[in-house]
Amino acid sequence: MTELLPGANVAVPSGSLDLVVRWSCGSVLDASAVLVGAGGKVRSDADLVFYNQPEAEGGAVRHQGGTPGRQSLLLQPERLPAGVERVVIAATLDDGSFAHVRDLALELHDADGAVAAVFPVRSAGRETLLLLGEVYRRQGGWRLRALGQGYDTGLAGLAADFGVAVDDEPTAAPAPTPAEAAPAAAPADPVSLRKEIVRVNLAKRGAAGIRARVALVLDRSGSMRPLYNGGTVGRLVERMAPVAAVVDDDGSLDAWIFADHCARLPELRVPELAGWIERNVYIRAGHRQLPELPNGRSRVPDYLVDVFGGNNEPEVIRDILDYYAERPGDPVLVLFFSDGGINRSRQIQELLTRAASQPLFWQFIGLGKSDYGILERFDTLPGRVVDNAGFFQVDDFDRITDAELYDRLLSEFPQWLAEARRLGIA
Repeated sequence: MTELLPGANVAVPSGSLDLVVRWSCGSVLDASAVLVGAGGKVRSDADLVFYNQPEAEGGAVRHQGGTPGRQSLLLQPERLPAGVERVVIAATLDDGSFAHVRDLALELHDADGAVAAVFPVRSAGRETLLLLGEVYRRQGGWRLRALGQGYDTGLAGLAADFGVAVDDEPTAAPAPTPAEAAPAAAPADPVSLRKEIVRVNLAKRGAAGIRARVALVLDRSGSMRPLYNGGTVGRLVERMAPVAAVVDDDGSLDAWIFADHCARLPELRVPELAGWIERNVYIRAGHRQLPELPNGRSRVPDYLVDVFGGNNEPEVIRDILDYYAERPGDPVLVLFFSDGGINRSRQIQELLTRAASQPLFWQFIGLGKSDYGILERFDTLPGRVVDNAGFFQVDDFDRITDAELYDRLLSEFPQWLAEARRLGIA
């Protein structure tokens, strides 16, 4: 049996699967499943499976009820149509928040009833709906990823992210008055707009429909404190997630953070943006965490306590290279953010020169006006079989438009991809 941490994933056994939500008695939970298409939305309201709509796709996903402290969902992945990219498992509360739910876990049972994997949800707060995990397609098979993030708005949060129509009180609406007959259009979803800008940008470069994994690298050195505390780094993540949502085959964003040492962060998907940023995008200033959480709470445990100090780009570059070398697949677009102060130019040059024969393109983005060393000389870097790195600088990240940002972010990657494929690298 495999025990999963948030963001971890594991291959699922073949055949029918039981996804069991269990918890200590005393709270009333409802398990549900959402069948999600390639665009990150349900195809129709029939793609929500819960106690009042117990199955989808002819029983390929079915709510099996349960007992106090236990509910289960049957999943038969081989019966799902190609239009279903993943099945998200969620739990909702009748009352209160998940901070008061004890021993919550998601278990994966194989066709024989044996527990193949378990995800203990060790920390939850004011959420009233939690996304516990998802079974998703990956390179011809299926995998289970542990999530453990959710919404404090219950089903409304789920509806907003996955496009499910949820009627809390299905009563007849009064007839509109003439002034109400033509309501103003609802404001556009910024994530959807950004995804469309990315698609258009790739299409104009002849790269529509490309598939790539996306890695985000965040500088956590001491000089970055104002950008963390002011929320710029969080907003940066919000603008990078749509890139992965468009080009990655399961819409996930891999992530690293670095200073003197580096750490891998949990994978990120668009529906988990707010909670992911709150948990992972912060920096220390003495005993304080910046930005602070609501009500002055601290992130406990602090998994990033050892990531502080100066800049050690070579360590995180090596870790990324090792990570993808062990996981062959689609080419990788690395989005590497730094505010400068580069003092290991020789080591970076050696690493990227050797890495030119691997299917990774390194797009470095400068956040400010500091010394970027070797990053500014990639176009003339000798000894590489292909130009595998680019750099541009943004003096004020919050002021650059989405159109300009994605235009600069994606300007060199399609060209590298074409050349890397010609050389048999990607």
